[in-house]
Amino acid sequence: MMRENKKIARAAGVIGIATLLSRILGFVRDMVVAWFFGAGLLSDAFFVAFRIPNLLRRLFAEGSLSIAFVPVFSEYITRQGKPEAFRMARSALRMLSVILAAVTLVGILAAPGIVRVMAPGFTGMKFTLTVTLTRIMFPYIFFISLVALCMGILNVLGHFAAPALAPVFLNLSIIGAVLFISPHLDQPVLGLAIGVLIGGVLQLALQVPFLIQKNFNFWEKARLYHPGLKQIGALMLPTVFGAAVYQINILIGTLLASLLPEGSVSYLYYADRLVQFPLGIFAISLSVAVLPSLSRLAAEKNMAELKNTFVYAMNLIFFITLPAMTGLILLRQPMIALLFQRGAFDPESTRLTALALIYYCVGLWAFASVRVVVSTFYSLQDTVTPVTMATVSIIANLLLGLGLMGPLQHGGLALATSLASILNLGLLAWALRKKLGSLGWKKIMVSTLKSIVCSIIMGAGLWLLAAFFPSSEPASSLRLLVVIAGGITAGAIIYLVSAVMLGCPEVYTIYDMMKKRRAS
Repeated sequence: MMRENKKIARAAGVIGIATLLSRILGFVRDMVVAWFFGAGLLSDAFFVAFRIPNLLRRLFAEGSLSIAFVPVFSEYITRQGKPEAFRMARSALRMLSVILAAVTLVGILAAPGIVRVMAPGFTGMKFTLTVTLTRIMFPYIFFISLVALCMGILNVLGHFAAPALAPVFLNLSIIGAVLFISPHLDQPVLGLAIGVLIGGVLQLALQVPFLIQKNFNFWEKARLYHPGLKQIGALMLPTVFGAAVYQINILIGTLLASLLPEGSVSYLYYADRLVQFPLGIFAISLSVAVLPSLSRLAAEKNMAELKNTFVYAMNLIFFITLPAMTGLILLRQPMIALLFQRGAFDPESTRLTALALIYYCVGLWAFASVRVVVSTFYSLQDTVTPVTMATVSIIANLLLGLGLMGPLQHGGLALATSLASILNLGLLAWALRKKLGSLGWKKIMVSTLKSIVCSIIMGAGLWLLAAFFPSSEPASSLRLLVVIAGGITAGAIIYLVSAVMLGCPEVYTIYDMMKKRRAS
């Protein structure tokens, strides 16, 4: 068990560091976009248009495709060997390319109808611009879906760095497009869409040399159809909802926000970007790292070690996300001001984005935990349970959003997403216990309780420190940076000291991960 956990921790560390770099560049990207386009008509149009291929990426590429492919590919390697597994993977690449080419063409032609569904409140110039942006960016789904399949191959083969670094190239492309392409266009926002497309090509190109290094040769003959594809397809179709319920709920929020005052879509987008920082670095990194291990243990029928691995991953998730949630809530205003408040993004935009962030943070721990629980179901090749629970969660999110968007405006939509995710986690946990029996929830609860106590101590410490540093308006960027850096440093020290005093073993796991990364 220790060997498997160390393998997961090492992989999560690699993914986390690469994701950290990507997230930092992502914030630079959003700073540039906020500076040039603010929170209004142009940014609303781009974010809705980008949400469409991005949603398809999360649903069909990084969501269902990766989760369905990894267990089957792992099973082929375990039971039939690498040559047959590679033949199956090459067939999957060829078949996927044909399907994606057709999907891309349909998406471009059907862009007006898609935008009407995604943003029913958009009319006139806003609608026309969103359609144009959608058509430019839709081919992105072709490239990024192939990236996701390459990611699944590399992850099972033990390589995590290149797939995790891929988003860096997307962020660099968008930043470069805003700075060097947008100024030369009659409609500058089109430069953003061009940057997304270039980023998709670069992300795919990055995977190729590492696959060749693993002796995966694209040019070898392979059938368009392989028997393993039927198994992947059977797993993939239901996982669209089960693996990406958070993204579907975010989409519902975007759809309803288009009916609210202008800027509501952008406030939700920028708040979600801050939530995605800890979610991407820790939660998604850990779920990506743990899936190959869970799939391998399931293929070997080693249920005892699978349960231990599940408990290990859940404890680590709660240990990291609970203090992240506390820190985001306490430091929300200076963070948003430092990252976005310049140019067309004014103090009122900061205040309204901070409101959405509070409500998203309520469900941060649930967003993260669902990823690990769902990965466990799919490692067992159970697709029915997650999709059933996801359907309930999506309906709840829609009803909650409709009920809360009146009194709380866009904040109500963010709160609805959090509450729906908490419901989804509860239903999944109950179903997993029925499926596998005792999973060690008592151990998870004890560890989680310690993390909650440490987070409360950290929050109280930061609140007391804030009393000695009264805010001044308007605050300079340097002061904001000092406040945020000081708050994060002080919060981390208080939390880790509290965790050591309470005997949380996750402290030493994180220490070992950092030590290994420094050594390498």
